Amino acid sequence: MKILVSGATGLIGGALVNALEIDRHEVTALSRSEAVQAPRLLWDPERGKIDARMLDGFNAVVHLAGESIAAGRWTPLMKERIRESRCRGTGLLAQTVAAVSRPPQVFVCASAIGFYGDRGDEVLTENSPAGTGFLADVCREWESACRPAAARGIRVVHARFGVVLSRRGGALKKMLPPFRWGLGGKIGSGRQWWSWIGLSDVVGAIQQTLKDGSLSGPVNVTAPGPVRHDEFIRILGRVLRRPAVTPLPAFAAKLVLGEMADALLLASARVEPRKLIQSGYVFRAPTLAQALTEA
Repeated sequence: MKILVSGATGLIGGALVNALEIDRHEVTALSRSEAVQAPRLLWDPERGKIDARMLDGFNAVVHLAGESIAAGRWTPLMKERIRESRCRGTGLLAQTVAAVSRPPQVFVCASAIGFYGDRGDEVLTENSPAGTGFLADVCREWESACRPAAARGIRVVHARFGVVLSRRGGALKKMLPPFRWGLGGKIGSGRQWWSWIGLSDVVGAIQQTLKDGSLSGPVNVTAPGPVRHDEFIRILGRVLRRPAVTPLPAFAAKLVLGEMADALLLASARVEPRKLIQSGYVFRAPTLAQALTEA
């Protein structure tokens, strides 16, 4: 396949591009920087600039670009950057591929389980409604920005990523130093559900959406075994052979991180990857211990 990937230098994008090239697909990065190694196409989503002619003829588009939601405290400016980087860029790309003479067969766009908000013990599937809060609002707008592609008849997939486990980035990278210092522990009550997934399965799930024409709309990209946060911490401590006995109270997390703590650390989302399972996808790291050991 001839595949266009935005966010190709990020945690997920880099791993995906490597896997696609191993499978001998022809991969082109859609980048804002000329420093990205060829093959690449340039765009400027903030200014609405993209060369539509260069997007003609791709078989698939995987859109992963966007401001990190965990880069810093959620000031009003940061929240606007998070929203704009996702919704404006996605809208520009969806409108452009919908307008070319030879559009892609599939448009896979990143989203997140933040779509569901804080839902306690409720089991969440792709049919569950959106929740409330900043992340839920952003995810709803983010996914809506893909409508021009769907209206053109392109198969659109909203990949709702859970907590991606990799020592090179994401939540796990931030959690490892305290554990190495013997200061690891649960955050808040520990009763909140964490829906996680290993990086290799994120890549595998995206590959599944590219080749399986039955997958469209929202697809939960999480492992089949979500766990409560205190169980996550216990297993992480066991894998690292480090103690996990230093808790961080909820009020302290909120004091340090503000609103971001509520949304990313204390919110509870018990998500099932129902569509992936029904498609026959076989998870490479189906248990948390396997995924953490792999990471």
